[in-house]
Amino acid sequence: MIEQTTVDFLKSLHKNNNREWFLKNKTKYDAAKDNYLNFVEEVLSGIQKFDPTLNELLPKQCVFRINRDVRFSKNKDPYKNNFGASFSKGAKKVNAAGYYFHLEPGASFIGGGLWMPEAPDLQKIRQEIDYSFKEFASIINHSKFKTIFGALTTEAKLSRPPKGYNIENPAIEYLKLKSFTAIVPIADKDILNANIVKQSLTIFKTLSPLVQFLNRGID
Repeated sequence: MIEQTTVDFLKSLHKNNNREWFLKNKTKYDAAKDNYLNFVEEVLSGIQKFDPTLNELLPKQCVFRINRDVRFSKNKDPYKNNFGASFSKGAKKVNAAGYYFHLEPGASFIGGGLWMPEAPDLQKIRQEIDYSFKEFASIINHSKFKTIFGALTTEAKLSRPPKGYNIENPAIEYLKLKSFTAIVPIADKDILNANIVKQSLTIFKTLSPLVQFLNRGID
């Protein structure tokens, strides 16, 4: 499970996001990182039981570095205020649909799908949705999916139909999407609950049919 000391470290980092403080607290960071990696290892083991495409994935391949790339950002804070883990085939180097766990005090969430795919993959996914809309609709309208996620996120949605698709297309509202993700906010008290691994796996298993559908489209 995720320990209170890990959450406390991230809270302190948020208030002291500078290299001097970080180096003084490197021991606390190492302990928090190890705790999160152990959590990721347990979650990954559970995902592999229902998604064999992740069988070759290692826990350390899932966890993002805490250092920020500030070269093109106005925000020059050197570190992220969160621990993130992405579970997808080919690890973080491959643009594939997968599962994501975001640990950030006050802003944690569990979710997945495929965020802002490149144009060629976006075109393939739209084609897959168009060709197999009945299957796609059955996934996102399943009672468990709707209970957990409500609906897909609608960030960066087009205002008009994408090129090549008619406004009368029954799938048009989904064809306008540029991301295909679903998320669940997680309260801090639930992050520290002993059932957080089980809760995460329940959410990810519900998301799995969407992940498989998206990956089939871009394979």
